[in-house]
Amino acid sequence: MSAFVGKAEVIHQTVLCYHPLMLRLVLTLILILPMSVAMADITGIPRIVDGDTIDIDDVLLRTLAAARTHGWSIENFPNTGDLPLYGLQRLATEARLAVYISTGIHGDEPAGPLAMLGLIEANTWPSGVSLFACPCLNPTGFPGNTRENQAGIDLNRDYRYIKTSEMQAHTEWIDRLPAFDFGICLHEDWEASGFYLYELNPDNLPAVSEDVIDAVGQACPIDRSERIDDRPAKGGILKPVISPEARPLWPEAFYIVLKKTRLSYTLEAPSDFPMATRVNALCTAVQTLLASHLTKR
Repeated sequence: MSAFVGKAEVIHQTVLCYHPLMLRLVLTLILILPMSVAMADITGIPRIVDGDTIDIDDVLLRTLAAARTHGWSIENFPNTGDLPLYGLQRLATEARLAVYISTGIHGDEPAGPLAMLGLIEANTWPSGVSLFACPCLNPTGFPGNTRENQAGIDLNRDYRYIKTSEMQAHTEWIDRLPAFDFGICLHEDWEASGFYLYELNPDNLPAVSEDVIDAVGQACPIDRSERIDDRPAKGGILKPVISPEARPLWPEAFYIVLKKTRLSYTLEAPSDFPMATRVNALCTAVQTLLASHLTKR
């Protein structure tokens, strides 16, 4: 589906597929036009500029405000100057799952931070889940709509020989946390024909990737190519073998699987689709992962 669809079509798609828990955010996102737009400041709505480029400062302000309202603890990562890098925690009284969620590591993938905002504002997390979240790992990339940070470094390749202050602070925060049952990384792919995901699962633990594909498929097309990103795929799921020594540059998912968990899901929304569809796909995937894993406990 081309991003150049009419506003009425975006509204129609949204009404048909949208998860009720995210209704408020969708009503915001249907205002987005697939062209260069400078939206006026509207109370309660993250400002969108240059099409799909978000004002990350606005989004983070709303995310942190919602997190405080709903009882999350917030930590500003030390030794990062003025960078708005935060770690959030929401601990369950009787935890059945511990889950890590991150997004915003690529500045040209705005659906992830918006999905995180919507999930935290909606506050419909299942009981018994302790959550550890990073709402934006690359705040300097979003103003220029660039994958890399302002120094031209792809932060999602800086987890082995850590060179950037962002990833140094991030990994130090992760290292202080308890182990996770699984991790979730929210992304987008500009070349994808639909939603897909990576499952890193070196110990063959019980996983629920198929549940995610089934649920997201009700809201967004699935990329069912036999090869995605030059890797074998089946039904929208890629299960690469982790070989850390063969990868000179580690992504975030490698780091958390090697340090904090043995199961990670990287969710990829298709960037060529309307923003509301992409945000809905990511939110649906996160909610499905939590619900499905709880049923396996």
